[in-house]
Amino acid sequence: MKASTSTINRLLKTAKGQLEGILKMVEEDRYCVDVSNQILATQAILQKANKEILRSHIKCCVKSALESDNEAEKDIKIEELLSLLDKIGR
Repeated sequence: MKASTSTINRLLKTAKGQLEGILKMVEEDRYCVDVSNQILATQAILQKANKEILRSHIKCCVKSALESDNEAEKDIKIEELLSLLDKIGR
């Protein structure tokens, strides 16, 4: 992975901490809206981490494939991106 591992680790550890907090909130039968807000905050952090990973993938792996003479590799990278975009769009 070419993304900044320190940035990705920080974001994922933050999300992990938030998930643990959400579990505790559920166990404590906290107010539904408060739990939902924490879930949304965690989703935002995970989306940010995913964007960083995808940005790095495009700038490095995809760019390298598109600059190569290997048509099969180009097609694979394009299909990977299209598949990811389809998943993101759901």
